[in-house]
Amino acid sequence: MTTTKNVYDPADATAHKAEPANPTMPATKLTGAFRHLDQRMASTRDLEVGAPHTPQSTDREPDFPAMTLVDKASEHFAPAREGVIPLDSPVAHLGSSDAEEAANPPPPQTTLRKQSRRPRGYLTEKWRPIVRVLLPFAVGFYLTNLFRTINALISDQLTSDLALGAADLGLLTSVYFLTFAAAQIPIGILLDRYGPRRVESALLVVAAGGAVLFGASQGFVPLVLARALIGLGVAAALTAGVKAIVLWFPKERVALVNGYLMMLGTLGAVTATAPAELLLAWTGWRGLFDLLAVATAATAILIYFVVPEAGSAAPASNGSEPVSLKTVYSDPRFWRLAPISATCAGTAWALQGLWAAPWLTDVEGIDRAGVIRHLFIMAVALTIGALLLGTAADRLSRRGIGPQTQLAVVTAVFIAAQLALVLRLPLPSDLPWSVVGAVGAVPVLSYAILAEYFPKELAGRANGALTLFHFGGAFVLQYAIGLVLQQWTSRDGHYI
Repeated sequence: MTTTKNVYDPADATAHKAEPANPTMPATKLTGAFRHLDQRMASTRDLEVGAPHTPQSTDREPDFPAMTLVDKASEHFAPAREGVIPLDSPVAHLGSSDAEEAANPPPPQTTLRKQSRRPRGYLTEKWRPIVRVLLPFAVGFYLTNLFRTINALISDQLTSDLALGAADLGLLTSVYFLTFAAAQIPIGILLDRYGPRRVESALLVVAAGGAVLFGASQGFVPLVLARALIGLGVAAALTAGVKAIVLWFPKERVALVNGYLMMLGTLGAVTATAPAELLLAWTGWRGLFDLLAVATAATAILIYFVVPEAGSAAPASNGSEPVSLKTVYSDPRFWRLAPISATCAGTAWALQGLWAAPWLTDVEGIDRAGVIRHLFIMAVALTIGALLLGTAADRLSRRGIGPQTQLAVVTAVFIAAQLALVLRLPLPSDLPWSVVGAVGAVPVLSYAILAEYFPKELAGRANGALTLFHFGGAFVLQYAIGLVLQQWTSRDGHYI
């Protein structure tokens, strides 16, 4: 018997010319082993490049680059290519099972692709920022809107129980905005330094104490002090939520998630209408504030223990410019945004939070049930407006229409709605008041614009600086309207 040398040409994977290396290794078995190897290499190649897998075909393109797995297999069979097959090599002992393996090719592509499925914790990772970040801060912002608008519902009780005039009622309600606005700059610094979890949970405890004091107050001064504490306690609800969104969500999704935060939070304004009216008949306004105190304290605990700590809350400098408020206030883009945003948001909040109800009663001549219905519609419009503004900002930005343009359009619509109310145009009153309510969600666009202007390290300061304008404007407008109405003679709490 003549012994010949095995020949393997790597440039032609379909031509495996093998001759027996020794008397104990038939050529047919060695050729079958290389044919089986070629099938495996072709399967691996097709799977990695995403091509349809055809186990029946063993043809390979000569110029196709070798894959990692193919290289490893080639190293394993390198002795065979050199014509020397050690007797202890696995190839030298291939038996009749080769035919069975060749008859059963590798599984189809659909089966192999199951190994590349996403890990079992994928959905958990995807939903974690929503459950542990968005929802807890949405609850805090929900309470903010509830406290902000509740005085419109209980204004009659406060006026009758404590003999308050229009100016007193305006100051009592607007002092919430005063302390809210005054706290924004220090809160912005604290948010950048300590993170939203710690700041928000601590301040909500202050709000809970203010709610307890409000429910127990017997005079005007204690009511003002309690209302001021409430405003201070919820002052970080919006900016802390926006800061957390900037930290935990992609930049391109900030406007959309801001819309979700505003939408969920503004449900508090919805609760301050018909649902709160039912509680008011059961507990009275004092008992209602006791319940709000308990809910606020529970929310503080929720945020502290559920929200994760940010990787680095302390501000970082880029090495060329220190991180400070001067960076925000010296930017001309901020001054182009702040006045128009504050005018829209402040006017909408001042009207919805207090003076819409007297207008509907004294000017429109609507009874209390109709007033509650209008306030409910405005609150629903605020919630829907937050969702629509966030969604529109996300989608329109992809088409080149930035939030700045969208803010200009919203401002024009808001002016038209106010003119319709002042000129008493023949329109259903629900329509312009719905626009007023929806414009209260304009910070969705404003904070998205700030996210484009300033880095994450300045998010707390930038948002706080803008929120100062929002709530400062609401305080000035709400109190000023009360001073103007005070010039008219009141008849049973109505101004005609």
